[in-house]
Amino acid sequence: MAAAQPRLPAGAAMVRRLARGCWSAFWDYETPKVIVVRNRRLGFVHRMVQLLILLYFVWVASGAGTALSHRYVFIVQKSYQDSETGPESSIITKVKGITMSEDKVWDVEEYVKPPEGGSVVSIITRIEVTPSQTLGTCPESMRVHSSTCHSDDDCIAGQLDMQGNGIRTGHCVPYYHGDSKTCEVSAWCPVEDGTSDNHFLGKMAPNFTILIKNSIHYPKFKFSKGNIASQKSDYLKHCTFDQDSDPYCPIFRLGFIVEKAGENFTELAHKGGVIGVIINWNCDLDLSESECNPKYSFRRLDPKYDPASSGYNFRFAKYYKINGTTTTRTLIKAYGIRIDVIVHGQAGKFSLIPTIINLATALTSIGVGSFLCDWILLTFMNKNKLYSHKKFDKVVDTLGQHMGQRPPVPEPSQQDSTSTDPKGLAQL
Repeated sequence: MAAAQPRLPAGAAMVRRLARGCWSAFWDYETPKVIVVRNRRLGFVHRMVQLLILLYFVWVASGAGTALSHRYVFIVQKSYQDSETGPESSIITKVKGITMSEDKVWDVEEYVKPPEGGSVVSIITRIEVTPSQTLGTCPESMRVHSSTCHSDDDCIAGQLDMQGNGIRTGHCVPYYHGDSKTCEVSAWCPVEDGTSDNHFLGKMAPNFTILIKNSIHYPKFKFSKGNIASQKSDYLKHCTFDQDSDPYCPIFRLGFIVEKAGENFTELAHKGGVIGVIINWNCDLDLSESECNPKYSFRRLDPKYDPASSGYNFRFAKYYKINGTTTTRTLIKAYGIRIDVIVHGQAGKFSLIPTIINLATALTSIGVGSFLCDWILLTFMNKNKLYSHKKFDKVVDTLGQHMGQRPPVPEPSQQDSTSTDPKGLAQL
């Protein structure tokens, strides 16, 4: 009779079982087992999940006026294409038109800054003029912080205020008008104090025209195009932009741009503001070149309802000489409408690599339906234990017998189930 093997302590036995489990998990190979579960509700859920995933990758409605949100899609977002964003771009602008203030006619050379015409152009619509300034000493503007005084002791000689107009001389002098006094400064005098002459140039400004010439290039695809299609030399002399009838005439009325941005022209002309002209070049290069067209949109860029940062103005001066010796200047604070031309775009062309990657992703994602239905069966169904028993089987290779391992003996319940129901589907 064989000698009985000594029993291991409980702790040692647990450690041994854990070690065997880890060793088994490292060397075992798992392969899927297919079981057909005849459950209509579960089958319906499975197919619906697969259908939704397929629709997600193939087509999902998007755009304003739909209830569905924007999503990445295979056809609309053209995931089968190689793409390039941010085209190389060239912008040239030119403004034309004349206007009048109370006593003067203004032409382009006077109200357009800078004159060379790039992606940013400023159109002056109102000015505040401080004429006949000369270098000398005069009272500081009361709008400068701590400029008011009662005596010379309140003014420090040589002090320089970066928000002011000059260097203080140390004297407290009467202001230009009224009974107040301010510190005297050495500067261009008289200083700007808010009582300058005011001229409004916006009366005829809505009829100004702006030519925006834009050329783009996608170097990856070696594709170039411009926003002027006609080859006739006099084409731009007789056209105005219209998205439907003449989209390749990039001549815009200033009033049209402001209106499309949703702004009131008179208010904008008085306070100034920044309007963005956005040109989008979204091109499907699998189609003909004529299908690649610029799309224009307009919106205000400066914060309209923030008093501290809304509006737009700048200063410049015109210098003169009197009798060839004394230099004088006219200081102009200009309010205007600044036009910023911004170019965006994306080009795409069919490529095999992204097509394969996205198809593989779509096919892999369809497996989410099986995972979801397995989770429902294992968690919520009445026969979840039976499903688990049928789904997961363990088979020991005969190689283990040669290594001194005895194959596990199946339990009686397993033997009966196998002999009476070899496919294991009767109860499912």
